[in-house]
Amino acid sequence: MTDQLESTTDQGTTTQGVRLTDAAADKVRALLDQEGRDDLRLRISVQPGGCSGLRYQLFFDERDLDGDIVADFDGVSLVVDRMSSPYLMGASIDFVDKIDKQGFTIDNPNATGSCACGDSFH
Repeated sequence: MTDQLESTTDQGTTTQGVRLTDAAADKVRALLDQEGRDDLRLRISVQPGGCSGLRYQLFFDERDLDGDIVADFDGVSLVVDRMSSPYLMGASIDFVDKIDKQGFTIDNPNATGSCACGDSFH
């Protein structure tokens, strides 16, 4: 059984769950359409590692794990595992497409510090 995160697609801040911005949801939808898969969901997790102690993993997954928390953002499912959830409460996933940077970004109010590369936090 899965729990539900608070889901929203507006640009406002949420205090519960993880937020997927409209730009991120659009990019995920485009990537899934490109792959021709409708059975995949975007999963975010926190794993030990990186130069600051913890690192994010963001990937497509078809699995249902015990304790998964699932939110729907205009047809895009975002999944957080039970162990990662406390580290990600209030975090926001965005997609940036600029000349100097392209990719998914994670703004996490729980991170007290991060490394210069932005891939890990503590």
